[in-house]
Amino acid sequence: MRWTDINDIAIELSDSNPDVDPQQINFVDLRNWILALESFDDDPNRCGEKLLEGIQQAWIDEVSD
Repeated sequence: MRWTDINDIAIELSDSNPDVDPQQINFVDLRNWILALESFDDDPNRCGEKLLEGIQQAWIDEVSD
């Protein structure tokens, strides 16, 4: 996965952290958790706040379905 695979990242975060409220996570932790995903393979430096916001929102949407 790459940074632009927002929905896939959100699904994996939801699956690997079922007890976490994505509304309560800070961007530093969120970034680290994404980088730790086994299927994630992108440049850590290509991430910005807008991408993290999008991933966080997709994760929120995923757990609210």
